[in-house]
Amino acid sequence: SGALNCLADHRRNALWSVESAFYQGELFNENSALTPLTPMRPAERLEADFNTMRLTTGRHPMAYIRRSLPNDIWLSKDLQYAANGTRLRIAGQAICRQRPGTAKGFVFISLEDEAGIANVIVRPRFFEQHRLVITQEAFLLVEGALQNHSGVIHVQAESIVRLPTLELDTPTSHDFQ
Repeated sequence: SGALNCLADHRRNALWSVESAFYQGELFNENSALTPLTPMRPAERLEADFNTMRLTTGRHPMAYIRRSLPNDIWLSKDLQYAANGTRLRIAGQAICRQRPGTAKGFVFISLEDEAGIANVIVRPRFFEQHRLVITQEAFLLVEGALQNHSGVIHVQAESIVRLPTLELDTPTSHDFQ
């Protein structure tokens, strides 16, 4: 997860350097101080971080995905500047989905992007119509009306679709059963 980055110019070279001390005469020899392996691309480093630690100290996955998204998708930190009732779109990694027994079938989703967390409310009928996307997809694109009541901000979902991703093996969200 990048702990050896300071030992070499890139992660694969650092791993190669560490291993070479233990395997002299096998794959490694005196002339193999530098790895024949290419440096990891940013998405590969991100995936390696999630595979080893289930987190990354690098950029959030949304930082990579956002490049391919339209410019009208709001960052979570900017929702406070939108007027109550504004129709807008947000995107992020679903880190938590809740359906409390006392909420009359409403579902609450926490979407994390590279700037913070946005809260989404899903009405019961909409949830039933889009259950698979809402419960199975790691990254979501949500469109709906912003509701800001006394500084409590959330988006009332009117559309939820799967967000195309980098095919990363990212952690699953903390969901209801």
